[in-house]
Amino acid sequence: MRKIDKSVADAYFRERTRNIMIYLLIWFIVSFGVVFFAEPLSKFSFLGFPFHYYMGAQGAVLTFIILLFVNAKVSDKIDQKYGIDEAQNEQLSIGKSLEH
Repeated sequence: MRKIDKSVADAYFRERTRNIMIYLLIWFIVSFGVVFFAEPLSKFSFLGFPFHYYMGAQGAVLTFIILLFVNAKVSDKIDQKYGIDEAQNEQLSIGKSLEH
């Protein structure tokens, strides 16, 4: 199996962890921030509904789904950047070792 340099692995996981923290912050703001500020947000409307109601009913779910797709795309780019691609992961998951 191919060894990855510790500095490369540290940079990879630092970048992945930073992205996860950003996604969690966005999720927290969309899910709980709207509840905390429901009264001031009720002055705005979105598609005919008060903004806080829309975010509670559908907006948080849509934001979560969008975050899933963004995470998948960004993670693929990070994997390519650090030389960890899907073909190698698939070969390793079935027990084959990579010769480099």
